[in-house]
Amino acid sequence: MREPAFWYRPRSPKSHLLSPLGALYGAITARRMARKGFDAGIPVLCVGNYHVGGAGKTPTVLALTKLLRELGETPVVLSRGYGGRLHGPVMVDRERHDASDVGDEPWMMVRDVPVAVARDRLDGVALAKSQGATVILMDDGFQNPHLLKDASLIVIDSERGLGNGKVFPAGPLRAPLKAQLARTDALVLIGDGHAADDVAAKIAARGKPVLRARLKPDAVSVAQLFGKQVFAFAGIGDPDRFFRTLRASGIEIAGSRTFADHHPYSERDIQEMWDDARRNGQTLVTTEKDLARIHGGEGMLPHVEGVMPFKVTLEFDDPDALRQLISDHLYKARERRFSKR
Repeated sequence: MREPAFWYRPRSPKSHLLSPLGALYGAITARRMARKGFDAGIPVLCVGNYHVGGAGKTPTVLALTKLLRELGETPVVLSRGYGGRLHGPVMVDRERHDASDVGDEPWMMVRDVPVAVARDRLDGVALAKSQGATVILMDDGFQNPHLLKDASLIVIDSERGLGNGKVFPAGPLRAPLKAQLARTDALVLIGDGHAADDVAAKIAARGKPVLRARLKPDAVSVAQLFGKQVFAFAGIGDPDRFFRTLRASGIEIAGSRTFADHHPYSERDIQEMWDDARRNGQTLVTTEKDLARIHGGEGMLPHVEGVMPFKVTLEFDDPDALRQLISDHLYKARERRFSKR
């Protein structure tokens, strides 16, 4: 779906009319979040967000994967596989699966870390443990009560914040903010904006850490596009963030097109953009997540070899603070389980 524009306006008649429905939805979700989840038997770290749409969870998961390996852990990512047809549980295999099977995010991440896809997360836990996981990294699922989380790291884009602060469908929040703050162990603010400063202050007041991070463009991707006019397109939660990252890297966007989050690209979509770009001497560029869906359609879409992915990684301003945070939560998770024996 495309996020309604009124979600990011301070006042809107549409939001006002939908507020009663949002209050009902929020009450149900908050009640579900309060349930006690199943203990996986190994530490579970959840990377989530307060709102629907994108915020930077995938690069955060990959950054945590790297850190966990440095700490001697064997992480396995657990994903619901949104957008994929397989219910699982199944370990993602790029030789056997594509994005239409398992979802674009799992298909992209499996290059760097084993990924278990399961609509039923408890089944996914068993599969992850069978692969030798010492830590489960949940990609999303913060509001899902079925699995006990040892730590929940919430990601917010500092440029967008939380919009009007209302619960879906009146706004972008998945549950009332107060209920979500109470279950947050750390906040990750991506970028240099200030739209989430009020949320950061509330988290800090609870004695929880607030970590700053930013997306770092891949040097090779920048070099390949520098000096060229590009036609950029994206079907992610916040396409404008992708466009801002390109411009901040000194890349000239001569044309652009946005699609709904997780948009399943058709042959016509790619053909139209390819024709426009070729006619105007432009280079097609998109996100790695979008490219996964172009590869993952029914057969190989035309001109896919001419679409360049723009790669980014997430860098934390204070990596030592992140390392200490994760180490502490792993220690506490294992100490808690040991004390129950």
